[in-house]
Amino acid sequence: MLLSVVAFIGAATLIVLLPGPDTLVVVRSILRGGRRQGTMTALGNLTGLTIWVAAAALGIAALLHASQIGYDVLRAVGACYLIYLGISAWRSRGIVNEQPETRAGVLGIGYRAGVLTNLLNPKVGVFFVTFLPGFIPSGTSVGLMTAGFGAIFVVLTALYWVLLLAVSGKVTRWMNEPRIRRRLDVATSGVLIAFGIRLATE
Repeated sequence: MLLSVVAFIGAATLIVLLPGPDTLVVVRSILRGGRRQGTMTALGNLTGLTIWVAAAALGIAALLHASQIGYDVLRAVGACYLIYLGISAWRSRGIVNEQPETRAGVLGIGYRAGVLTNLLNPKVGVFFVTFLPGFIPSGTSVGLMTAGFGAIFVVLTALYWVLLLAVSGKVTRWMNEPRIRRRLDVATSGVLIAFGIRLATE
């Protein structure tokens, strides 16, 4: 049991550290709305993860894994959302606001963005269904162990967001230089659109 937990923590840590759409959306929220909006986006991401963990523990995510139509629909919606975020980043490239945005990014920054980015990515649900079982010791409750491992994954992700937000002050001051900001917005736009296209075509 202990070896399984240690192995899972090691593997999960590496996965959490890999940058993906969630990281880009949180960073964009920090740039557009300051640390508060970045925190809200991170909380939204954790909410989405928690919902996926609960779904996996209850077996709902397994149904998504088995249903090609359900997976394709969620994948298409998620791809459109990521591409929308990428286009938004492109349209606002280089714009530096004196005051943090509170309305401009109803879908693009804040808590809702964190939740939607996570929930509209079916690969997250499939990840919990396919990745977690490999660490569950034989003879234990699959549902309980899935919930436990999922909780560990959420905690590790939360620690990652805490570290990212802790250094956001100094980093955002550098990032908000107009020349740097424009390049970052263009790069973010391209990566988000690429993620969306990849999700749509996989």
